[in-house]
Amino acid sequence: MAMNDQREKGTINSLRNATVAGNGRLQVGDNYTTNNHITNNYANHDDPNLDQCLIDLQVTDPRHDKRRIEETKGGLLKDSYKWILHHQDFRRWRDDRDSQLLWIKGDPGKGKTMLLCGIVEELEKQSKKLLAYFFCQAADSRINNATAVLRGLIYLLLDQQPSLISHVKKRYKNAGKKLFEDVNAWVALSEIFEDIFAEILRDSTFLIIDALDECVTGCQQLLDWIVKMSSEFPRVKWIVSSRNWPDIEEKLDNTKQKVRLHLELNQASISAAVRMFIRHRVEALAKEKKYDRQTRDVVEQHLVSRANDTFLWVALVCQELADPKVRKRHVRDKLESYPPGLDPLYKRMIKHIFNSNDADLCKEILGIASVIYRPITLEELKVLVKSLEDFDQDDLEDIIGCCGSFLTLREGVIYFVHQSAKDFLLSKTSDQILPSGAADQHHAIFSRSLEALSKSLRRDIYNLCAPGFPIEQVSTPDPDPLASTRYSCIYWVDHLHDSEPAAKTRDKDLQDGGVIHDFLQTKYLYWLEALSLLRSMSEGAMAMQKLRGLVRNVEARELTELLRDAHRFILFHKRAIEVAPLQAYASALVFSPTRSRVRKLFKKEEPDWMISKPSVEENWNACLQTLEGHGHWVDSVALSADGQRIASGSGDKTVKIWDAGTGGCMRTLEGHGDSVLSAAFSADGQWIASGSLDKTVKIWDAGTGGCVRTLEGHDDSVLSVAFSADGRWVASGSYDKTVKIWDAGTGGCMQTLEGHGHWVISVTFSADGWWIASGSYDKTVKIWDAGTGACMQTLEGHGHWVISVTFSADSQQIASGSRDNTVKIWDAGTGACMRTLEGHGDSVLSAAFSADGQWIASGSLDKTVKIWDAGTGACLQTL
Repeated sequence: MAMNDQREKGTINSLRNATVAGNGRLQVGDNYTTNNHITNNYANHDDPNLDQCLIDLQVTDPRHDKRRIEETKGGLLKDSYKWILHHQDFRRWRDDRDSQLLWIKGDPGKGKTMLLCGIVEELEKQSKKLLAYFFCQAADSRINNATAVLRGLIYLLLDQQPSLISHVKKRYKNAGKKLFEDVNAWVALSEIFEDIFAEILRDSTFLIIDALDECVTGCQQLLDWIVKMSSEFPRVKWIVSSRNWPDIEEKLDNTKQKVRLHLELNQASISAAVRMFIRHRVEALAKEKKYDRQTRDVVEQHLVSRANDTFLWVALVCQELADPKVRKRHVRDKLESYPPGLDPLYKRMIKHIFNSNDADLCKEILGIASVIYRPITLEELKVLVKSLEDFDQDDLEDIIGCCGSFLTLREGVIYFVHQSAKDFLLSKTSDQILPSGAADQHHAIFSRSLEALSKSLRRDIYNLCAPGFPIEQVSTPDPDPLASTRYSCIYWVDHLHDSEPAAKTRDKDLQDGGVIHDFLQTKYLYWLEALSLLRSMSEGAMAMQKLRGLVRNVEARELTELLRDAHRFILFHKRAIEVAPLQAYASALVFSPTRSRVRKLFKKEEPDWMISKPSVEENWNACLQTLEGHGHWVDSVALSADGQRIASGSGDKTVKIWDAGTGGCMRTLEGHGDSVLSAAFSADGQWIASGSLDKTVKIWDAGTGGCVRTLEGHDDSVLSVAFSADGRWVASGSYDKTVKIWDAGTGGCMQTLEGHGHWVISVTFSADGWWIASGSYDKTVKIWDAGTGACMQTLEGHGHWVISVTFSADSQQIASGSRDNTVKIWDAGTGACMRTLEGHGDSVLSAAFSADGQWIASGSLDKTVKIWDAGTGACLQTL
């Protein structure tokens, strides 16, 4: 060969890198304007000390949760859990080196949580091994998500082995508290966990997670992580518990080294444990209510006869009997009124509520509790229920008490007593607590929320005064002016979004001059300040994105434009306002374009002390966001078909999946042994394929980030990958001069397409899946029959290597971009060159058809994008 292969490979890689960003960043553009990209340059947090790192990590102390749960349920009774310590499945898990995971499953109320509390108690006594545990509770927003589980487990591990803090600190020193809370938290925490596991590789460790079914957010993600970790780190022993849910069973079935303990199949042991629990609770009840021996025996015998081996049923009935209004002389009659089984008991309780003097108010409160996204405080409830406005604290506590055994108060926060109570309300009484449907209830919450925010939000609501006052130093004032609207501030748009069936009412809200338009025109900056104080700016950015989606279906030109501008405003200034809330009125305003609608509306809020204001552009820049996180250059970027996610392949050997709306990193896919040169989504968005310098193609689950299979067979680096439209096949082009077609389901190589005289730089499928086009260093484009592997056409005409090939949506035409600075349009059927598009001043790195095939866009090393008329070949616009 006349030239050095390695030097030429380096040139190709350099060209590929120039296609995206050579500094490890992705630029997410806007199709409205085309100016230079904007890079936010706000200051990082200072390095905090060790104590602050632990404080920020701690979403909860699982030891306190365990103690609270035990106290709530009347104390941990050894006689109720000791049976499991002698069970053959437990002993097998404990003693067998090949049994990594014990899954305890059973129906609601069967005592799973207290069983795990007992196991924790015994392991703490009997073993000096590391032990971490976590109790998920769906009704508590602090502990009902996958990220919180990892935070809780890490917190306990650090407490026992402080040297592990180094794995947290190296990431925390630059990110601060947001490492644990923002959209990237799961990615960061799972990486921290892998580092910790690698360090404790030789030490046996116990990890226990209770109530996987109550992990409301990220449950599937958590399950995949447990399966992955239990297979990769055999010295770690796991115990998990859940209801008998098929989706959990499906995931955990992927764990080969598991032991399954089904509570319903251990009836004798559970019955004995429930009897001991009844005896314990009745003794406490008898002491408190001064029962005589006969009454105590009657209560105990009645509970045993009707409990159906369900701890929760016993606890609920004992709670009812403990009510001061239940006199000793009425106990027997009361007992007869409690039917066996959880659902019949709930029916009795709801009937009692509906027959009370406060029935209507209780129904409204239960309706709200059943659709809100997190437990709310009494103050937040007052905002959402108009008839509660004049209630004092005692009245509020009393009305929650009137909601029977469905709701409970803890430190001023309203919770469901058990997830099964909420399930019952939604499945059996929704027509009574939500008479107009859930959508109508969502809209009512939205309306009340926006009304409250409009009345209460104002500038500098915490009296910080200084524009640069850092969020880390903000102390919540007493009384807190945001106390009653915290929930509304974060979730008002979500409730509007979920009121979709109530479309007519919602559309009225989205009209020009409607309540939302008015709120944004008068309160938008105050809302952003409040979001910063609540550490919820990311939620605000997502809210703006949701609003823009909703308004697309409504004729509201002015609101549409304001929302577009407000969305750009929060995306661009998010970091500054997060760091210092009052920057919403300082840097955020003065560094916004002069024609920004938000800037014009809030011009009076600009700093009056700033004599000379910076010179800025008239309109927002084309760059919506800069996505930072890769440790090396970015070689490839792909957008999912729904436009919601971006996949990027990098020289740091990873693929990252980003939220296209917020810019947050959703997953980091690790596994390649060298640079990732190409990434592609399947059409349904479920899978990602990546090609690498390590000569392999990997297929990943886009939802979990797990590597599904590795496709090996190429003799050199893989430069390009593509899915067929139906997702069944993957094509890959390589330095080894071949194109390979793989079965995406099995990983088998179906065809090897040989014929190119040099490296294959680009591959693509036609939309109908019949054809594959490949572009090569040999200056040609080849069209292949995807079924037989036969070469149907060789398209010659380029004067240098072909860097990019793409089909039109109807599969009739092919566009190719080349280092000869041109784009060529070919007839896919005949192979004839229909047009040559000239105008670029350097190599054409990428070309793509519009969906209707009328236009072609091309990107070049000359730093321009050109839009061409595909029919005439005329250049319509240079960006």
